[in-house]
Amino acid sequence: MAATRSVNSMQLSEHARIWFSLKSAIASSSGFKSWKGELPAAEAETAPLDQLVRRYLRETLETLAY
Repeated sequence: MAATRSVNSMQLSEHARIWFSLKSAIASSSGFKSWKGELPAAEAETAPLDQLVRRYLRETLETLAY
């Protein structure tokens, strides 16, 4: 059982590294910056980056689905 936990920990660590890299790339993109500029200033300044990137991705995918 310990081996399963260490594999899961390793997978979580790898997933966290991938998400951090992806989040950083998205946050530095012109599309994200433009989208963030349209948000109310209080929200854009106080919301965690993780939350903003997830919302941006969700809204972008919803738009592409139409």
